[in-house]
Amino acid sequence: MADGALASPAAADPRDRGGPQQPLLIVNGLKKHFPIRSGVMGQRTGTVHAVDGVSFQVRKGEVLGVVGESGCGKSTMARLLMQILKADEQELIFDGDPLGPRGISVAELRRQMQMVFQDSHASLNPRMTIADCIGFAPRMRGEPRRKVAARVDSLLERVGLAPAQYAHRYPHEMSGGQRQRINIARALALEPRLVILDEAVSALDKSVEAQILNLLNSLKAELNLTYVFISHDLNVVEYISDRILVMYLGRVVEIGPVERVYSSPSHPYTRALLASKPSHDPRRRTLAPPITGDPPNPINPPPGCRFRARCQFAEAVCEHVLPELASVDGAGHAAACLMQQSGSGHSKAPA
Repeated sequence: MADGALASPAAADPRDRGGPQQPLLIVNGLKKHFPIRSGVMGQRTGTVHAVDGVSFQVRKGEVLGVVGESGCGKSTMARLLMQILKADEQELIFDGDPLGPRGISVAELRRQMQMVFQDSHASLNPRMTIADCIGFAPRMRGEPRRKVAARVDSLLERVGLAPAQYAHRYPHEMSGGQRQRINIARALALEPRLVILDEAVSALDKSVEAQILNLLNSLKAELNLTYVFISHDLNVVEYISDRILVMYLGRVVEIGPVERVYSSPSHPYTRALLASKPSHDPRRRTLAPPITGDPPNPINPPPGCRFRARCQFAEAVCEHVLPELASVDGAGHAAACLMQQSGSGHSKAPA
């Protein structure tokens, strides 16, 4: 194998500490509130609850899809996981190692966890060639120039771009789909185990989108990757994901295997979200809106269930009790709804 070539997935990854049953990433109590200040003295007048106590796990080798309306906190959560933003509260455990002085450092976490952003053009330095963009991080870590060059060529080939043709071009000379392939190659340059894809295909037309999705599936199989795939496109998430996490106003309202959530959604918001999914059959047009109204203001949100103002099943108890995730069927499917929790006080809750 040439210097800098990516390792074969046939061999066990020496970085795998806990085996396949140990989650690759455990997130507990992730929280980020943005203060709002106004007036001459800059007094704090409110707080935006962008991410408000999010907890979940990412299993090794899976694709966890994250969906929700714009403004629900998906992208903020991604930046918190990558430590681009500093969380107010968090507990992150990567393959058994907690983030902190007694565990994994931020630098090592970023080496094993990379991110692909939505805007393929803004993500690349316009003054650097494609080869320099992809090889920048390994060079900054002191890897030999020859090894980096070989890795860049290998990555370009893996994402379907001939090194001799594209390595010395600049980002403005590439199409949107080609630039996103370059961003994927750059994310893989440090040989990460987990890749976060934040709306990575939403700016592409459908034919290019399909090519990128197939590329992601191929790379996942070849390199033993794990994905957190954030998107507003429910059809794309259904195609690529193993499990799905649904967010609403900074909180997780449902999580579970994608086939279970799509066939039997348990939270009213998830049901409304899936009912709004476009159909390719003209005979199955949506005539009535599945959900009405706007989400509550994320500035100092009201107590109780944050979806109650738009929920047809809301009762008085929903105004006072903030529902937590609870198991629905014992098969990894959970929802944060009082109708799913016995003894919650809701008339539709199980006895």
